[in-house]
Amino acid sequence: MKFKQFLLLSVGALACLIATGTQASERVITVASTTSTDQSGLFGHILPIFEKESGIKVRVVALGTGQALDTARRGDADVAFVHDKAAEEKFVAEGSGVERKEVMYNDFVLIGPKTDPLHTRGNDIVEALKKVAAGNGAFVSRGDKSGTHAAELRFWKMASLEERMGAGYKSCGCGMGPALNMASSTGAYVLADRGTWLNFSNRADLAVLVEGDKRLFNQYGVMLVNPAKHAHVKVTEGQKFIDWLTSAAGQSVIAGHKIGGEQLFFPNAAR
Repeated sequence: MKFKQFLLLSVGALACLIATGTQASERVITVASTTSTDQSGLFGHILPIFEKESGIKVRVVALGTGQALDTARRGDADVAFVHDKAAEEKFVAEGSGVERKEVMYNDFVLIGPKTDPLHTRGNDIVEALKKVAAGNGAFVSRGDKSGTHAAELRFWKMASLEERMGAGYKSCGCGMGPALNMASSTGAYVLADRGTWLNFSNRADLAVLVEGDKRLFNQYGVMLVNPAKHAHVKVTEGQKFIDWLTSAAGQSVIAGHKIGGEQLFFPNAAR
Protein backbone atom coordinates (compact mmCIF):
# COMPACT_ATOMS: atom_id res chain seq x y z
CA MET A 1 0.00 0.00 0.00
CA LYS A 2 1.36 3.39 -0.92
CA PHE A 3 2.06 5.79 1.92
CA LYS A 4 -0.53 8.34 0.66
CA GLN A 5 -3.25 5.68 0.58
CA PHE A 6 -2.23 4.46 4.03
CA LEU A 7 -2.37 8.01 5.37
CA LEU A 8 -5.84 8.63 3.95
CA LEU A 9 -7.15 5.37 5.40
CA SER A 10 -5.64 6.16 8.78
CA VAL A 11 -7.14 9.64 8.85
CA GLY A 12 -10.53 8.20 7.86
CA ALA A 13 -10.36 5.56 10.58
CA LEU A 14 -9.37 8.17 13.14
CA ALA A 15 -12.31 10.38 12.12
CA CYS A 16 -14.69 7.44 12.54
CA LEU A 17 -13.30 6.72 16.01
CA ILE A 18 -13.67 10.35 17.02
CA ALA A 19 -17.23 10.47 15.69
CA THR A 20 -18.11 7.25 17.49
CA GLY A 21 -16.61 8.55 20.70
CA THR A 22 -18.51 11.82 20.38
CA GLN A 23 -21.81 10.00 19.83
CA ALA A 24 -21.14 7.74 22.78
CA SER A 25 -20.42 10.74 25.03
CA GLU A 26 -23.58 12.61 24.00
CA ARG A 27 -26.36 12.50 26.58
CA VAL A 28 -29.65 12.49 24.67
CA ILE A 29 -33.10 11.36 25.78
CA THR A 30 -36.29 10.93 23.79
CA VAL A 31 -39.50 12.27 25.31
CA ALA A 32 -42.83 11.10 23.88
CA SER A 33 -45.18 13.97 24.55
CA THR A 34 -48.38 15.63 23.43
CA THR A 35 -48.92 18.10 20.64
CA SER A 36 -50.12 20.61 23.23
CA THR A 37 -46.78 20.81 25.06
CA ASP A 38 -45.09 21.28 21.70
CA GLN A 39 -47.53 23.57 19.89
CA SER A 40 -48.03 25.76 22.95
CA GLY A 41 -44.34 26.63 22.80
CA LEU A 42 -43.66 25.10 26.24
CA PHE A 43 -40.75 22.92 25.12
CA GLY A 44 -39.22 25.80 23.21
CA HIS A 45 -39.26 27.72 26.50
CA ILE A 46 -38.09 25.10 29.01
CA LEU A 47 -35.73 22.78 27.11
CA PRO A 48 -32.90 25.25 26.41
CA ILE A 49 -32.77 25.98 30.15
CA PHE A 50 -32.80 22.31 31.16
CA GLU A 51 -30.24 21.35 28.52
CA LYS A 52 -27.89 24.14 29.58
CA GLU A 53 -28.13 23.19 33.25
CA SER A 54 -27.90 19.42 32.80
CA GLY A 55 -25.88 18.85 29.64
CA ILE A 56 -28.64 16.47 28.50
CA LYS A 57 -30.24 16.98 25.10
CA VAL A 58 -33.95 16.29 24.77
CA ARG A 59 -35.52 15.00 21.55
CA VAL A 60 -39.29 15.44 21.60
CA VAL A 61 -41.69 13.19 19.67
CA ALA A 62 -44.95 15.17 19.73
CA LEU A 63 -48.08 13.03 19.26
CA GLY A 64 -51.53 12.67 20.73
CA THR A 65 -51.36 11.24 24.25
CA GLY A 66 -52.54 7.77 23.16
CA GLN A 67 -49.92 7.58 20.43
CA ALA A 68 -47.24 8.99 22.75
CA LEU A 69 -47.96 6.27 25.32
CA ASP A 70 -47.89 3.61 22.60
CA THR A 71 -44.49 4.96 21.49
CA ALA A 72 -43.25 4.64 25.06
CA ARG A 73 -44.73 1.13 25.38
CA ARG A 74 -42.64 0.04 22.39
CA GLY A 75 -39.53 1.38 24.08
CA ASP A 76 -39.09 4.13 21.50
CA ALA A 77 -38.86 6.80 24.21
CA ASP A 78 -37.21 7.20 27.59
CA VAL A 79 -39.88 9.43 29.12
CA ALA A 80 -43.61 9.98 28.54
CA PHE A 81 -45.01 13.46 29.28
CA VAL A 82 -48.76 13.52 28.56
CA HIS A 83 -52.22 14.55 29.81
CA ASP A 84 -54.72 11.74 30.29
CA LYS A 85 -54.62 10.64 33.93
CA ALA A 86 -56.59 7.42 33.44
CA ALA A 87 -54.39 6.32 30.53
CA GLU A 88 -51.25 7.28 32.45
CA GLU A 89 -52.28 5.26 35.50
CA LYS A 90 -52.99 2.27 33.25
CA PHE A 91 -49.55 2.73 31.64
CA VAL A 92 -47.90 2.45 35.07
CA ALA A 93 -50.18 -0.34 36.35
CA GLU A 94 -49.37 -2.55 33.36
CA GLY A 95 -45.64 -2.08 34.03
CA SER A 96 -44.83 0.12 31.05
CA GLY A 97 -43.93 3.07 33.26
CA VAL A 98 -42.09 3.23 36.57
CA GLU A 99 -43.95 6.00 38.39
CA ARG A 100 -46.37 8.79 37.49
CA LYS A 101 -45.64 12.28 38.75
CA GLU A 102 -47.87 15.28 38.26
CA VAL A 103 -46.10 18.25 36.70
CA MET A 104 -48.52 21.04 35.76
CA TYR A 105 -52.06 21.82 34.75
CA ASN A 106 -54.22 24.21 32.79
CA ASP A 107 -57.70 23.79 31.37
CA PHE A 108 -59.67 22.94 28.28
CA VAL A 109 -61.83 25.54 26.59
CA LEU A 110 -64.59 25.34 24.01
CA ILE A 111 -63.73 27.47 21.03
CA GLY A 112 -66.24 28.61 18.44
CA PRO A 113 -67.43 31.52 16.28
CA LYS A 114 -67.61 34.84 18.13
CA THR A 115 -71.25 35.14 17.08
CA ASP A 116 -71.92 31.81 18.85
CA PRO A 117 -74.92 30.85 16.69
CA LEU A 118 -75.83 27.94 18.98
CA HIS A 119 -75.68 30.01 22.18
CA THR A 120 -73.11 27.85 23.95
CA ARG A 121 -71.34 30.68 25.77
CA GLY A 122 -70.99 30.18 29.52
CA ASN A 123 -69.30 27.88 32.02
CA ASP A 124 -71.08 24.56 31.45
CA ILE A 125 -69.35 22.32 28.91
CA VAL A 126 -72.02 19.62 28.99
CA GLU A 127 -74.89 22.02 28.27
CA ALA A 128 -72.83 23.62 25.52
CA LEU A 129 -72.29 20.28 23.77
CA LYS A 130 -75.97 19.48 24.05
CA LYS A 131 -76.71 22.70 22.16
CA VAL A 132 -74.10 21.87 19.49
CA ALA A 133 -75.62 18.44 18.93
CA ALA A 134 -79.22 19.67 18.96
CA GLY A 135 -78.40 22.32 16.38
CA ASN A 136 -76.28 19.96 14.22
CA GLY A 137 -73.52 22.51 14.63
CA ALA A 138 -70.16 22.17 12.93
CA PHE A 139 -67.77 20.59 15.44
CA VAL A 140 -64.18 19.52 14.79
CA SER A 141 -62.97 16.59 16.89
CA ARG A 142 -59.29 15.69 17.18
CA GLY A 143 -60.27 12.03 16.78
CA ASP A 144 -56.68 10.97 17.46
CA LYS A 145 -56.86 9.30 20.90
CA SER A 146 -55.09 12.31 22.38
CA GLY A 147 -55.66 13.63 25.88
CA THR A 148 -57.87 16.35 24.43
CA HIS A 149 -59.85 13.81 22.42
CA ALA A 150 -60.28 11.63 25.52
CA ALA A 151 -61.58 14.64 27.46
CA GLU A 152 -63.97 15.53 24.65
CA LEU A 153 -65.39 11.99 24.63
CA ARG A 154 -65.88 12.17 28.40
CA PHE A 155 -67.90 15.35 28.00
CA TRP A 156 -70.09 13.85 25.24
CA LYS A 157 -70.69 10.88 27.53
CA MET A 158 -71.68 13.20 30.40
CA ALA A 159 -74.19 14.74 27.99
CA SER A 160 -75.46 11.21 27.08
CA LEU A 161 -74.61 11.95 23.45
CA GLU A 162 -71.72 9.56 22.71
CA GLU A 163 -73.32 8.36 19.48
CA ARG A 164 -75.42 11.45 18.71
CA MET A 165 -73.04 14.38 18.31
CA GLY A 166 -75.01 15.89 15.44
CA ALA A 167 -74.65 15.96 11.66
CA GLY A 168 -71.99 18.66 11.83
CA TYR A 169 -69.56 16.51 13.83
CA LYS A 170 -66.29 15.86 11.96
CA SER A 171 -63.28 13.86 13.16
CA CYS A 172 -59.97 15.01 11.67
CA GLY A 173 -57.56 12.50 13.23
CA CYS A 174 -55.13 15.37 13.67
CA GLY A 175 -53.22 17.44 16.19
CA MET A 176 -54.52 20.45 18.08
CA GLY A 177 -53.08 23.03 15.69
CA PRO A 178 -54.60 21.49 12.56
CA ALA A 179 -57.94 21.01 14.36
CA LEU A 180 -57.98 24.70 15.27
CA ASN A 181 -57.12 25.60 11.68
CA MET A 182 -60.06 23.53 10.46
CA ALA A 183 -62.38 25.22 12.94
CA SER A 184 -61.05 28.61 11.91
CA SER A 185 -61.64 27.99 8.21
CA THR A 186 -65.12 26.49 8.64
CA GLY A 187 -66.51 28.45 11.57
CA ALA A 188 -66.80 25.31 13.69
CA TYR A 189 -66.72 24.61 17.39
CA VAL A 190 -63.74 22.73 18.82
CA LEU A 191 -62.44 21.67 22.24
CA ALA A 192 -58.86 22.86 22.79
CA ASP A 193 -56.30 23.02 25.54
CA ARG A 194 -55.79 26.63 26.59
CA GLY A 195 -52.03 26.53 26.06
CA THR A 196 -52.25 25.73 22.34
CA TRP A 197 -55.11 28.20 21.91
CA LEU A 198 -53.07 31.04 23.41
CA ASN A 199 -50.21 30.26 21.03
CA PHE A 200 -52.53 29.92 18.00
CA SER A 201 -52.39 32.87 15.61
CA ASN A 202 -54.87 31.89 12.87
CA ARG A 203 -57.95 32.65 14.97
CA ALA A 204 -60.05 34.42 12.33
CA ASP A 205 -63.54 34.69 13.89
CA LEU A 206 -62.93 32.20 16.72
CA ALA A 207 -63.15 32.97 20.42
CA VAL A 208 -63.29 31.19 23.78
CA LEU A 209 -66.96 30.47 24.49
CA VAL A 210 -66.95 28.03 27.42
CA GLU A 211 -64.46 28.14 30.29
CA GLY A 212 -64.42 27.96 34.06
CA ASP A 213 -66.20 24.61 34.39
CA LYS A 214 -64.23 22.53 36.91
CA ARG A 215 -64.69 19.53 34.62
CA LEU A 216 -62.40 21.27 32.11
CA PHE A 217 -59.39 20.81 34.41
CA ASN A 218 -56.40 19.49 32.42
CA GLN A 219 -53.63 17.69 34.34
CA TYR A 220 -50.23 16.72 32.88
CA GLY A 221 -48.12 13.83 34.17
CA VAL A 222 -44.64 12.49 33.48
CA MET A 223 -43.30 8.92 33.70
CA LEU A 224 -40.03 7.11 33.12
CA VAL A 225 -40.36 4.21 30.71
CA ASN A 226 -39.74 0.96 32.58
CA PRO A 227 -36.15 -0.23 32.01
CA ALA A 228 -37.18 -3.72 33.14
CA LYS A 229 -39.08 -3.97 29.86
CA HIS A 230 -36.67 -1.96 27.72
CA ALA A 231 -33.07 -2.25 28.89
CA HIS A 232 -31.88 0.56 26.61
CA VAL A 233 -33.94 3.21 28.45
CA LYS A 234 -31.64 5.98 29.68
CA VAL A 235 -32.67 5.81 33.30
CA THR A 236 -30.22 8.33 34.78
CA GLU A 237 -30.82 11.01 32.17
CA GLY A 238 -34.57 10.41 31.97
CA GLN A 239 -34.97 10.55 35.74
CA LYS A 240 -32.91 13.72 35.86
CA PHE A 241 -35.36 15.36 33.44
CA ILE A 242 -38.34 14.21 35.52
CA ASP A 243 -36.73 15.42 38.75
CA TRP A 244 -36.00 18.79 37.17
CA LEU A 245 -39.58 19.21 35.89
CA THR A 246 -40.95 18.59 39.39
CA SER A 247 -38.26 20.57 41.23
CA ALA A 248 -38.70 24.15 42.41
CA ALA A 249 -36.42 25.32 39.60
CA GLY A 250 -38.29 23.46 36.87
CA GLN A 251 -41.68 24.47 38.24
CA SER A 252 -40.60 28.10 38.21
CA VAL A 253 -39.50 27.84 34.57
CA ILE A 254 -42.85 26.26 33.60
CA ALA A 255 -44.72 29.08 35.35
CA GLY A 256 -42.64 31.59 33.42
CA HIS A 257 -43.99 30.50 30.04
CA LYS A 258 -46.41 33.28 29.09
CA ILE A 259 -47.93 34.70 25.93
CA GLY A 260 -49.20 38.26 25.98
CA GLY A 261 -48.72 38.24 29.73
CA GLU A 262 -51.00 35.22 30.17
CA GLN A 263 -49.61 32.10 31.84
CA LEU A 264 -50.09 28.91 29.80
CA PHE A 265 -49.40 26.24 32.44
CA PHE A 266 -49.55 26.22 36.21
CA PRO A 267 -47.00 24.12 38.14
CA ASN A 268 -48.34 21.52 40.51
CA ALA A 269 -46.19 22.98 43.27
CA ALA A 270 -48.55 25.97 43.23
CA ARG A 271 -51.65 23.89 44.03
